[in-house]
Amino acid sequence: MVKEKKIFVLDTSVIIYDHTAAKSFHEHDVVIPITVLEELDNFKKGNDTKNFAAREFSRYIDKISKGNTLQDWIPINGKGHGMIKIEMHHGSSIDAEKVFGERKADHRILNTALYVSEQYPKNKVVLVTKDINLRIKAKSLNLNAEDYETGKIKDVSELYTGCSEIEKVSNELINEIYEKGFCEPTKLLKKQKPEPNHFYILKSSSKSVLTTYSTTKDMIERIKKVTAFGVSPQNAEQAFALDAILNPDIKLVTIQGVAGTGKTLLSLAGALEQRRNFHQIYLARPIVPLSNKDIGYLPGDIKSKLNPYMEPLWDNLKYIKGLFTEKDREYKQINEMVENEKLVVCPLAYIRGRSLSNVFFIVDEAQNLTPHEVKTVISRAGENTKMVFTGDIYQIDTPYLDTQSNGLSYLIDKLKGQNLYAHITLQKGERSELANLANEYL
Repeated sequence: MVKEKKIFVLDTSVIIYDHTAAKSFHEHDVVIPITVLEELDNFKKGNDTKNFAAREFSRYIDKISKGNTLQDWIPINGKGHGMIKIEMHHGSSIDAEKVFGERKADHRILNTALYVSEQYPKNKVVLVTKDINLRIKAKSLNLNAEDYETGKIKDVSELYTGCSEIEKVSNELINEIYEKGFCEPTKLLKKQKPEPNHFYILKSSSKSVLTTYSTTKDMIERIKKVTAFGVSPQNAEQAFALDAILNPDIKLVTIQGVAGTGKTLLSLAGALEQRRNFHQIYLARPIVPLSNKDIGYLPGDIKSKLNPYMEPLWDNLKYIKGLFTEKDREYKQINEMVENEKLVVCPLAYIRGRSLSNVFFIVDEAQNLTPHEVKTVISRAGENTKMVFTGDIYQIDTPYLDTQSNGLSYLIDKLKGQNLYAHITLQKGERSELANLANEYL
């Protein structure tokens, strides 16, 4: 049976989310409305991710269009792909601008999709957009409309947590783990193969022990609660997180949890504990403009504009400093590291294009990154670099991401089972009883 060939019309939001999106539709054809190119042209200047995506897509279009006009169908780079063209027309029997009573880019893109569907009645034409409202408008005009699914995980409720609780474990086995520090996986899991770096809470009728599966030793090993630069784990999940952060065999860690669970604090404390093993510690986060406005909207110089975004990171550093007196060696070390730029707090966009060697790199609020952005950051890792991504997949501040399509969910879902990777979901808030109350009931 011959598969129906479709035509996908891409919205600007899709290109900003993934500038390689045109290659994601296999043998089907892709149309880029001229309005999308106009919008991307407005985004091309700047250091933000959307600016990078706009420039990269423009370069891609320029590359594949050598010797062709963009109003013709031209092959999409790569085997098994369809064709692509830029559609100049946005006039059809139905005018979205008249229907919705407003002249705007979204409505011109709708008109282009309507025009394409009239020009190719034998093909199924689908508008692809990350904008929910635009999808609703398209469907109200009897247009097929879909979200961009590439990089989107299926079910957040089944997202890997990194931890399992096993009850009714024999006292003898728990005693063995306490005495030896480890046990063979078959004694606990029989024939089941454990996930690399997976964490286990083992419970008997009267005892419990925290463990992890070590891929290097092929053993279930005991985890001891340790203190990192004055910060002690307050529950089992925090002990697991700190263990992964301090484990030199694990090069990539993700920590997911609601506000107040200690994600960033543990990461920073673990990094400071290992300060001698790395040339620099970077603590970065993506800039998500307030009310979707650019940071130029804020008053002051660039440092003043960025301060509101970086302040939560400095708060964690101040908390750790507060665990010591001004006379303590640790207190002075933190000040010296900041002054000498051995510890750097910065926007994530500032490290774009750099090769990160001999660095402990913490990415905070990673749920506000796209899967492509996460891949870009990790691909910068050089020799002796460790990365920790933290965030809350239920607290997303960017308009075109959700719990299924954000970079942190994607990273957790795709990398589970890898020897260099560990993940833990923090369940219990440790900030305060009031913060826990808000997370649970509000």
